[in-house]
Formats: sequence, C-alpha cells, structure tokens
Amino acid sequence: MATEPLSIERSKSTLRIENDIETLAGSDYTQTSDAIQRYAYTPVYRNTLDYFTAALKELGFDVHEDCVGTLVARNRPAGEEVFGIGSHCDSNRNGGKYDGTLGVVTALEVCRLNCDLGLDLPLQVISFLEEEGSGFGQMLLGSRITAQRVTEEELKNRFRAIDDGRSFWQSALDAGYQPERWRESIHILDDLVGWIETHIEQARVLQDTHNRIGVVTGIAGYVHGDIWIEGRQDHAGATPMSFRQDPGPIAAEILLELERLARVEMGKGTVGTVGEIEFSPSLINVVPGRARISLDVRGTDEDSFRGVISQLEAFAETAATARGTTAKFIQRQTLPATPMDARIVDALESSAQTAGEPFMVMASGAAHDTMCVADHVPTGMLFVPCTDGISHSPDEDASPADAALAAEIILSAIRKLI
Repeated sequence: MATEPLSIERSKSTLRIENDIETLAGSDYTQTSDAIQRYAYTPVYRNTLDYFTAALKELGFDVHEDCVGTLVARNRPAGEEVFGIGSHCDSNRNGGKYDGTLGVVTALEVCRLNCDLGLDLPLQVISFLEEEGSGFGQMLLGSRITAQRVTEEELKNRFRAIDDGRSFWQSALDAGYQPERWRESIHILDDLVGWIETHIEQARVLQDTHNRIGVVTGIAGYVHGDIWIEGRQDHAGATPMSFRQDPGPIAAEILLELERLARVEMGKGTVGTVGEIEFSPSLINVVPGRARISLDVRGTDEDSFRGVISQLEAFAETAATARGTTAKFIQRQTLPATPMDARIVDALESSAQTAGEPFMVMASGAAHDTMCVADHVPTGMLFVPCTDGISHSPDEDASPADAALAAEIILSAIRKLI
C-alpha cells in the first residue's frame, strides 16, 4: 500500500480539465446553442464519445463500447483487476456543461496523472449511457442495464424515445448496437475491485460550508410515482360548491401532507417534492374530472422515505373518499438507498486530509450511476461544489480547480486501495 504523498502540479490539471470542459461545451457537442443538450444515439453524443475515445487511446488505453453504447476504456487486458472511475457524459435537455461530464473529464485527468507520474495503476474508465433520461425518460438507464435492473420487455416495448417514440431496442439497433446482447453489459464490471465517481454536488452545502470536496457516505434512494384523483367534471359556474367532486382541493391537501410528512422525517435525510400537477380537461371554466400529482420522495434511510410514501398513499385515499372521489398511487420507478463502501470512504477521507484542502463527509440526495455499480462493486463518490447549487441548467457552474483537486484525491486513494 502506497502512503507517500503525490507531487502533482494542480495548475496543469486545472488547465487540462478546463480545456476538456470548454471543448465539450462547443457546437459539435450540443444540439442547442443556449444550453448543453446531448443524449443517447444523437450525433452530438457520438461526437462526445469520440472525444473521450481519442483522449484515452492517446494514453494507451483500449477503448470500446458495450452492446448498448456505454463507453469502457482500460489500461489492462480483460481478466486483470482494475479500479473503475467515471460518470456519464449525456446531459439534461436544458443542461449545463458540468453535470456528469465533469466526472468523466476528472476520470480522464486521473488517467493522465497516472501516466505523468509513471504510477501505472490499473484503471478502467466508464461513461455510462443515458444517465439523465433525456433520450428515453429513464434515469440511470445505462447503469441499470449494466446492473440488470431492467427487463427485456421494457427495453423492447416500454422504454421509448422522447423525440420520435421508437423503442429503446429499435433506437439502439438503428444506432449500430446490439441490444439483443444487453445482458452481457454486466461484464464491464467483472474485473473491477472498486469504483469512484466524481460529480458536482447539485446543492449548495459545500459552497455554504466553504468546503472544496465532499466525500460521499451514501446515496439517497427514491420513489417516483403519481397520485391519480378521479372526480367528476362539471360546469365551473352552474355547479354549486356543495355538489362538486373536485379533485383540485384533494391534490392541494395531498401536497401539503407530503410537506408535513417529509419535515417530520427530515432528520433522517428524507425530502419530498411535487414537481408536476395536471388537471383534465384543464380549462378555466370547467371543474376538472381528474387530477394527477407527481411524487419524488428520497432519503438515505430506507424505512423513512418509503414510510412517507405509504402514509401519503393512505392519506390520499382517505381525503378522496371524504369528498366523494377516489385516489390511487401508481409507482413509476424506485431505487434503494445505497451506502458507500467504508474502505473506499476511508481512503478518500485520508487522501483529502493529505491534500490539505477543506472537505466534509456528506450524503447525496441526487441519484447517480454509482447506485447501480454498488450492486456488484465496492463504491465511493466525491462531490465538488457548484455555484449556488444550480444544476440541470445552462447557468450551472463549477471550478476546474476543484475537479483537479478531486482527481488528485482519487489517484491517491486508489494507490492506498490497490
């Protein structure tokens, strides 16, 4: 186990990372000029994979893509143990230049430093396909395929392109991949002895506490779903208030109850959000006959955040019955809370201390590909600050110098772990 500190020229790493980020924010790598917009099987996404492929091949890495398009690069032949690093390089449809991409760029910089310093550490870089869900409306899709958290029926029929409605299966075929071999995707994890992902925090805890690095101890699990309320459509002027079966007030009651329940459980890291409210027929002079409210409930304590969902479901049914309507919760997607590996966390903490810059340990409230990798491989994560916590926005901003610090810490940690 290597313990002596590394001698790294951080300014050089900072400039390389900045160049990567700014290049990948250019017109060849985004579908729109006012934001970063790239997702699976688009030409600009292809260009992005080609950029990383060229950079990693220059370092002597063997690079390939798996059967659906996840990028894999390694400096050891198959069958030899390697340490995994990476993230994703797709974006939100109205995204910024740091979310995900900074993690792959930081992994690339770790590989560069590994060569610069002659360390010859065994490394494997992964850029997972379609983390944001911008192409097919499915978060963590590439890493879920790798972890076998999907079904063939979903890939063939249920998961469909937002742009043109084609199935994921057909889209992958048309892009030149082999989705019929999707179960083989898990083998990209076969030789990994560990995994570390770098990501912008997507909140403002690091900024507000004046820390440059966050060592992640766990990633919040989540439940995504909808509560559908079935009432009765009526004329907004002619129907007396006492005769109505209006789903609107019930939706409001449920929203406030979600806030109350989440606040009760917030000591355990639970949060709840209604991000969508939809009424049908959605006309100003009609009492709606149906309402839908979305639910996003997350937390690092499994019993806590799932308990909020079950209590809210019961509340919705009771509130609806009291007004002569019905309410039903339908789950869209769920992932369990994911603790990070204690040994990797310790190595990252120790390396952050050696680096001499302010850092803290913290949980992640956002989902990441690491959640799926953790099913099969010991995992860790580092966060770097993003200005005012802004993410999934063209205004997203982060410091390449902080990413350079993260690269140094990761390289040091891997030396301790290999």
